[in-house]
Amino acid sequence: MQNKPTYSIESVDHALRLAVLLQQEGPLGVSDAAARLGVARSTAHRLLAMLVYRSFAEQRDDRRYAAGPVLRSWSGGDSVTHLREIALPHLRALVRRTGETANLMVLRGTQVQMVATAECDQALRVGDREGRMLPAHLASGGRALLARLDRAEIDARYGDEDRTGVAREVVERTIRQTRRRGFAINDQSTEAGLTAIGQAVGDPAQGLPAALSVAMPTARYHRRMLPDLAAALDEAARAVAQDLHNDS
Repeated sequence: MQNKPTYSIESVDHALRLAVLLQQEGPLGVSDAAARLGVARSTAHRLLAMLVYRSFAEQRDDRRYAAGPVLRSWSGGDSVTHLREIALPHLRALVRRTGETANLMVLRGTQVQMVATAECDQALRVGDREGRMLPAHLASGGRALLARLDRAEIDARYGDEDRTGVAREVVERTIRQTRRRGFAINDQSTEAGLTAIGQAVGDPAQGLPAALSVAMPTARYHRRMLPDLAAALDEAARAVAQDLHNDS
């Protein structure tokens, strides 16, 4: 499991997290950045200055900072920000209900990007995955999202095996299994020692393709937990979808 390294470099971690925030959520002021990272304004200012120096960020006329040329290939920050704000209370409720870490992710081509994590407080746990990209056909939330897409969408993403490096047969088999279950399972497909259950949020064709997952150490997982985990995820995914609809 890729939890935080024992001898991590805190300043590097802060800088990388800040780059992800700018990329995913759009412009931030110094105070906003400090609050999100849990650091002093002076520290946030120094981090932003270094990101500007390396072209990861740019300072706008309103003195806020936006993603720079290095990060600009990604788009959709405003919609992700809104989705994240709506989903976070439900992620925290999932943690309270299941006792495990909960994630929110969005579909990007043949990958999913983690955009929010609510960690559980158990000593052995799956850590914060915010900002990470994973193959959609392996991640639980990615599998749940692929299972909701029609054939044309699947063809658009996986029609060229030479480009994707993923066998179409593997994708089709995963989609069939997920549709049969009604939810998705990732049992150590993305990381050794990690098991996750995923559920799509609403209809991916009608908005930002998003999914929720509950992730835990494989050592704590047992098949008898599946009905309760799937029910908790389904309830949370429906609640997020309803809140998004009400807020639109």
